[in-house]
Amino acid sequence: MSEELLSIDREQLDQMRQHHIGRLLQQTSRAFNVRAITKLQQYGHAGLSLAHTSLLSNLDLEGTRITILAERAGMTKQSMGQLALDLEKRGYIQRVIDPRDHRATLILFTAAGWQFLQDAYQLKGEIETEYRAFLGDEGMRLLRSSLLILLEQSNQEGEKAQ
Repeated sequence: MSEELLSIDREQLDQMRQHHIGRLLQQTSRAFNVRAITKLQQYGHAGLSLAHTSLLSNLDLEGTRITILAERAGMTKQSMGQLALDLEKRGYIQRVIDPRDHRATLILFTAAGWQFLQDAYQLKGEIETEYRAFLGDEGMRLLRSSLLILLEQSNQEGEKAQ
């Protein structure tokens, strides 16, 4: 394989780096998130960043512990704790004692957090409508079904590895 790589010139290598499926998925996901943040600001949620949404999007409706949020978002407990502190100051979440384990803390949505969820649901529909305009109904159906197939395959591989 190393001989094969040596036969690829710099331009070909750069093209492969820029246009492989992983990079395209990453860039598309980032573009979706940037579009969502822009729309959230239009809905009145100024000051929220992509980092904030990593907590909010992983927070269960009945509340979630910081350790679980950090695990879901793929970040350290300390980093998640900082995000929680900031979102608490902004009024989106609150910390309460976990009734199942009084040593632990649950993160819950506040009224502003529930409004965020409703606005996020609305704007995600708007973005999907924009995508449907680009791709058409069939293209959107194929995109969704292809992503679900890839996600399921990835989940199955992850389960086998454990």
